[in-house]
Amino acid sequence: MSHAKNKIKWCLDKAQKELKEGKKHRGLLEVKPDIKIAKEYITKAEHNLQATLYLHDGGYTDWCSSTLFYTIYHCFLAVLIKFGYESRNQECTFALIENLIEEKKVNFDINDLKEISSLNNESQEGTAINIREKYQYSPKISLGNTEYNKLSTLAKKILYQAKEIIEK
Repeated sequence: MSHAKNKIKWCLDKAQKELKEGKKHRGLLEVKPDIKIAKEYITKAEHNLQATLYLHDGGYTDWCSSTLFYTIYHCFLAVLIKFGYESRNQECTFALIENLIEEKKVNFDINDLKEISSLNNESQEGTAINIREKYQYSPKISLGNTEYNKLSTLAKKILYQAKEIIEK
């Protein structure tokens, strides 16, 4: 069983356990596929991208790392709900996206996913998660042009692909 499939099983089990305990789940739950909600996530991703441009123009580039990351993340949540999953855990989301790529159910590039999150204990240096955390939790207030351009290009690509997946 692949690392992604093992992670997905853990995420599904975690959610069921938490629900049985009367808690809000923090894993992965199988739900009825819902294109309407998927489109709402795409709208949220587009909103995040617009917020990025606003922040960038206003000189608040440190926050662009977060809005660009969440542009991507909301695209992934849109894809998950299309396939009948609800996620409340980033690692679970990324594992399921990796599995959908492996099963050729989505046209995302696995290398793009590795640029976002490194799930297999590889170096996370330079991933979208690492960049977001660096600027969200540090005193840095200016995102470098190289990092901004990298994240912006990746977010726009993922948004375009997610829209295609949702419309299929």
